[in-house]
Amino acid sequence: MNSILLVEDDELLGHGLSLYLNSKGYTCCWVTNATDTNEYWFHADLVILDRQLQDGDSLRHLPGWLMQKALPVIILTAKVDIENRVEGLMLGAKDYMTKPFAQEELLARIIAHLRPLGASLLEYKSLQIDVSSRTVKCAGERVNLKPKEFDLLLLLLQNPGRVFHRDELLNKIWGYRSFPSTRTVDNHILHLRQAFPCLEVETHRGIGYRLTAAK
Repeated sequence: MNSILLVEDDELLGHGLSLYLNSKGYTCCWVTNATDTNEYWFHADLVILDRQLQDGDSLRHLPGWLMQKALPVIILTAKVDIENRVEGLMLGAKDYMTKPFAQEELLARIIAHLRPLGASLLEYKSLQIDVSSRTVKCAGERVNLKPKEFDLLLLLLQNPGRVFHRDELLNKIWGYRSFPSTRTVDNHILHLRQAFPCLEVETHRGIGYRLTAAK
């Protein structure tokens, strides 16, 4: 059973989330400040971290906590600017969610981040993707993808429910040194949608894309 450390000083949200996560089979330890976070960090498998705590911005503690034990961290915050998202990711967080959010989306991200690193086979509706052999099947039929198309599909499947900024996708898949444009991302998303009708990729206007978690 995985243990989740929830760091949230909003009493209503913290209480509701801890009950929800416990009902989904996780052991949830809920704390409200940086001092208690430091105490319980070592015992967790994943951390849900509210950015603005009563004792300050939790990001200033994040590098030190990660040196104590490297864990997947999902940041919760009311800050929506891309600069704030980038700051959290650069300091070591794996994911970022803005308030308000759906509990089901948070759960999908938790499942994705706790998925064993050695897992070779990913499934999404009628899709099957074998990471080790870099092959994709749709309804049992093999579909050939170009390397960047495969990398983009894999990234989306590994992060259901997460909104990716176009610039972030460019950095992760192509790298800034290759100097592609955001139109490159749009074209690859279009091709994936055409190749896999079951792939529910939402467009977030002016931001990027989000793969809807499979139900």
